[in-house]
Amino acid sequence: MKEGLHPDYKQTTIRCACGEVIETGSTKQDIKIEICSKCHPFYTGKQKLVDTSGRVDKFNRKFGLTQ
Repeated sequence: MKEGLHPDYKQTTIRCACGEVIETGSTKQDIKIEICSKCHPFYTGKQKLVDTSGRVDKFNRKFGLTQ
């Protein structure tokens, strides 16, 4: 490998707005994020499906599915 070609890879801390702290390796130092897997609605199961035109209900009725 050529010398001086690759950026420095070092241990860093990622901090989420919810307070979660993740230790990992990166080329950047002390990363701050707004949302992580601990607070994201998709991963926590609190995600709500927004159905503005009734498409989900129409699909469920068409195929006889119940929620």
